[in-house]
Amino acid sequence: MKISIDMDNGRVEVERGTGPVESHEAGTAEAFELVSKAWLRVGWDTKYVYGFTWMGRPIIQLPEDMFRIQEVIHQVRPTLIIETGVAHGGSLIFYASLFEAMGTGRVVGVDIEIRPHNRTAIETHPMAKRIDLIEGSSVDPAVVEAVRSRIRPDDRVLVVLDSCHSKDHVLQELRFYAPLVSVGSYILAADGIMKDLVGAPRSQPDWATNNPEAAARAFIDECPAFEIVEPPRPFNEGQVEHPVTYWPGGWLKRTR
Repeated sequence: MKISIDMDNGRVEVERGTGPVESHEAGTAEAFELVSKAWLRVGWDTKYVYGFTWMGRPIIQLPEDMFRIQEVIHQVRPTLIIETGVAHGGSLIFYASLFEAMGTGRVVGVDIEIRPHNRTAIETHPMAKRIDLIEGSSVDPAVVEAVRSRIRPDDRVLVVLDSCHSKDHVLQELRFYAPLVSVGSYILAADGIMKDLVGAPRSQPDWATNNPEAAARAFIDECPAFEIVEPPRPFNEGQVEHPVTYWPGGWLKRTR
């Protein structure tokens, strides 16, 4: 796919293989979606997401996605967020700070390896009182049971899967962690953007099918209690249908 942006004339054009050239006015939803695809790809190539921190910790997430998930947290009002994949701890600190503002809530972070300097930074952070770290594979039954033991009877649980992003691993995580999600809440399979990055730097040829979005689709086929649905946006004056995101097709809502 080749996308051309004509700033002088306010047009966005796209060539898809051997088909005719499509031309859209810059102010249309179609143009916005095309430019967003180009921006996401260029952002991946330049490691755009590696330029952000939250309260001093690298977060390695698209700011647009963090704005989306904070609104989900506000709407769902979870009392416990479970996240697989800790890295530098920035997203754990982000969720904990939202809970601090809300006056309630805890975060459990799971990672197969929590590096000592990251653990120290998280455990000495002002938000540490709301964070519990568990080291081990997120699909080890003993680790899953350790996570389950942190859930209180009255907790409202939301889960974020952001560790290994292969289809098989994410599908395993979905099977283990989806039962922990409260009805009306979500389990998020992050980084479905992989399917659109084949051929980009640091990508792999099999990402077109070996990605979290593919795992999410496979999971809902076997678990009718969940459906893939974008969380509602309470303010969308521009009526953009396809948000800029690294998490396409990754929001699974528990409906029963």
